[in-house]
Amino acid sequence: MKIAAAKADAFARAPDPAVRAVLVYGPDSGLVRERADRLAQSVVPDLSDPFLVADLASDSITSDPARLADEAAAMALTGGRRVVRVRDGTDGLATAVKNMLEMPAGDSLVILQAGDLSPRSALRKLFEGDAALAALPCYSDDTRDLDRLIHEVLADASLSAAPEAAAYLSVNLGSDRGISRSELEKLALYAHGTGQVTLDDAMAVVGDSAALTLDDLVYATADGDIPAVDRTLHRSLQEGQASVAILRAVARHLLRLQVAADKVAAGDQADQAMKALRPPVFFKRQTQFRRQLGAWRGVRIARALDIVLAAERGCKTTGMPDTALCGRALMQIAALAQRGRRA
Repeated sequence: MKIAAAKADAFARAPDPAVRAVLVYGPDSGLVRERADRLAQSVVPDLSDPFLVADLASDSITSDPARLADEAAAMALTGGRRVVRVRDGTDGLATAVKNMLEMPAGDSLVILQAGDLSPRSALRKLFEGDAALAALPCYSDDTRDLDRLIHEVLADASLSAAPEAAAYLSVNLGSDRGISRSELEKLALYAHGTGQVTLDDAMAVVGDSAALTLDDLVYATADGDIPAVDRTLHRSLQEGQASVAILRAVARHLLRLQVAADKVAAGDQADQAMKALRPPVFFKRQTQFRRQLGAWRGVRIARALDIVLAAERGCKTTGMPDTALCGRALMQIAALAQRGRRA
């Protein structure tokens, strides 16, 4: 059974009783852990109970495919339903899951945690295609999910977020649910008793310096500020950013400019176009973004995106130093920006 991403949270809170095992997978490892915990707690409130929770290593099952079926059929000595958890799941577990399905159904809920599995994955296909199994995807939070998480964590601490603080948080969180929740809990502790989280609070607690440097680099590139590009590129690389990640961040920014530019061309005001973006342009960047809208047009953006794609392809295939390819691409895009400002 394939669970739609929009229904994943509801399913994790109250899984279908007919489902014997759930595969929780996806690129957001924090969200995988959170939903797997939630599934387990729907059966066993205390996950530290050794009589009701069995944690199995993935390799112990692949070496003994019958073990999963044995654990799933085992009865708890103290009574009640059991949970069987397997972490770091791979396609090598498919045989063990098939063996389990051939045995009479036990009372345990089996939860397999895995990383990002492609649609061709044997394990994912197995869980999506059997009514007794469920595949639960975990993708990075979109703007709506992140806004809900921000509100939920802060509300639990009797806090709200000022609009500019909420906008800042939506930009600087979201790549991993576990990290996002941890950062918000730290923020709630920092702002405890104040009633409302301010922008200064959010900036004091939340924000990866490497991510902020990358943001500076992206805007410097689209501004055509070549000295700033050189300076922030060097700093980003020192902080551990990969060349391909830098190129993709620039591409995302260019695509946002393209969407906003199309809206302006259709008759919207620049401010309207920026507010319509998801997430909206962070207020401290709005002046820069508005200025860039005047410099970038469809043909120029298309040319810049071609440069980015060619550089990423070169990083993966040519054997040339990827930092050099990345730096050259960013300088070419900055030069396009300068020509756009003069046009």
